[in-house]
Amino acid sequence: MKKPEVLMYTDGACSGNPGPGGWAYRLEWNGKIKEDSGGAPQTTNNRMEMQAIIEGLRSLKRPCSVTICSDSALIINAFKDGWIDGWLRRGWKKADKKPVENRDLWEDMLAAIGHHTIIWKKVKGHSTDERNNRVDELAVLAAKKFQ
Repeated sequence: MKKPEVLMYTDGACSGNPGPGGWAYRLEWNGKIKEDSGGAPQTTNNRMEMQAIIEGLRSLKRPCSVTICSDSALIINAFKDGWIDGWLRRGWKKADKKPVENRDLWEDMLAAIGHHTIIWKKVKGHSTDERNNRVDELAVLAAKKFQ
């Protein structure tokens, strides 16, 4: 059986780094759109970028083929360039032998990926991509709730 194809845009925002933060995702499939956002009172931009992906994937009810569009080079490179595989082989250590930051969220993200098929796509932030601008707007609004 063919997996449903889902387009997911995600973004994180932080007022100060660390500071009040927000995350947001937008899912599109079969002409339907689902958006959600949330945040934390004291966090970092990277954590909010990661949380957006985790929450978006967790919201899917069955295994899907998901194209994840993010302006986070860290997340995209971690998966597309195999950084995460190296971290796992080295016991969550980077090439410089320092611990990987935000390991808890990387582990949550790996668990959320589960049975989904993922395509990672880097998009330019704060550009002409309307979907990316929309999740940015939602993440900023979510962060403001914690200021």
